[in-house]
Amino acid sequence: MSEVAYQIKLDVFEGPLDLLLYLIQKDKIDICDIPISHVTEQYLEHIRLLQDLDMEAAGEFLLMAATLIHIKSKMLLPTTKEGKAEEPDPRSELVQQLSEHKKFKAAAEMLLLRSVVQQEVFTRASLENDEKNTEVAATVIDLIEAFKRVLDRRKTSPVIEIALEEMSLEQKIEQIKTMFVSTDRVNLTQLFDACSSKRELVVTLLAVLELAKEDVIALLQEVHFGVIYALKR
Repeated sequence: MSEVAYQIKLDVFEGPLDLLLYLIQKDKIDICDIPISHVTEQYLEHIRLLQDLDMEAAGEFLLMAATLIHIKSKMLLPTTKEGKAEEPDPRSELVQQLSEHKKFKAAAEMLLLRSVVQQEVFTRASLENDEKNTEVAATVIDLIEAFKRVLDRRKTSPVIEIALEEMSLEQKIEQIKTMFVSTDRVNLTQLFDACSSKRELVVTLLAVLELAKEDVIALLQEVHFGVIYALKR
């Protein structure tokens, strides 16, 4: 059976600034004092993962990677001599962009939440009315991060891939839909861990993205950067 190439479309990502903001918030970094070497390393690692998934040409993501490397190289240069005007922080423009993006993102999420509540597109009394419930919406980047953690575990643990007839994307979508007959939520980490090959992992990720895009499921976390669950809408 010939290999089938599956590609992740760029339009499921919010953009490179969202990825950078995610990495900064995940590691609890001060947005005004970014450790550029650490963030650049994390960013490039995610870009390599997207390339491994046969992602279509990501011009804006690669441009941001080049920007980070440029900033990193400028920060490695010797400091200016005494008597000369101090050079501006090479990170200042990026910090300003991230700060503005964070504000607009928060405002957009607030407007979206208000719109959903008003239109009652998705209601779930036990979720909205439970004041102790801390569940939050998960982003595509959260999902990619969960997928990456599964891949990292497989690199350190021996995995035997069994040669079985692989599922198509359409079959995997139907399989996930069937899971909601007996439950109202699916743990996506467990779903990824159950895959018997890297190809099945990729198909499963694409199936989840497609179901989320079509509003068949919602992606939620109990806490930020925690386990991601798929909830049937």
